[in-house]
Amino acid sequence: MSNPKKFAVVLSGCGVFDGAEIHEATLTMYAIVKHGGQYEIFAPDIPQHHVINHITGEEMNETRNVLVESARIARGSIKPLSEFNPEDFDGLIFPGGFGAAKNLSNFAFAGIDSSVNDEVQTAILKMKEAEKPMGALCISPVLMARILDHVELTIGRDEGTVNAVEAMGATHRQTTHGEVVIDKKYKLVTTPCYMLDANILQIGDGAENVIKAMLAMM
Repeated sequence: MSNPKKFAVVLSGCGVFDGAEIHEATLTMYAIVKHGGQYEIFAPDIPQHHVINHITGEEMNETRNVLVESARIARGSIKPLSEFNPEDFDGLIFPGGFGAAKNLSNFAFAGIDSSVNDEVQTAILKMKEAEKPMGALCISPVLMARILDHVELTIGRDEGTVNAVEAMGATHRQTTHGEVVIDKKYKLVTTPCYMLDANILQIGDGAENVIKAMLAMM
């Protein structure tokens, strides 16, 4: 029996409005194991941009750390992204949530002029150089649009975000629930998840379809 494929899952905190989207993160991990893979979880050891009250949507007067918050989802089993070694993994995947656009990058504030966290950029470029598959869910494909030249991807149908990723040089494909877009040159698989008005079953379908497409390229 062949060795199980190993995925690195990169989180951006804990909670849709200021970190990683918990359903997308959890169902990504579930899909990896369901299809015979293994995963390790990483997050950058950096301050969170801000903290949001997920009931009221209002900003809270406190500071949190992206690695420490991500550890909530990882049940404590997590490493700083600085320790990521692409040689140890067959694939790299980014669940969504506003943390991808606030902590892993500043896309939520700078849009087409945004920049990506250095450790995130290094991880993506190293996987590209190794010609290993990558996945991005929900809003996290904006990271790929910023880093990869003329990449093909999807964030669903949100007009403002579509215009932004296209202004950054990406080719956008409109998609609906569970659909994936595969850029064969970069071995990148993307799906919209909660960028659409989705339910948890549809999130599970999207995550599973990304993992299956990545496994097919390994």
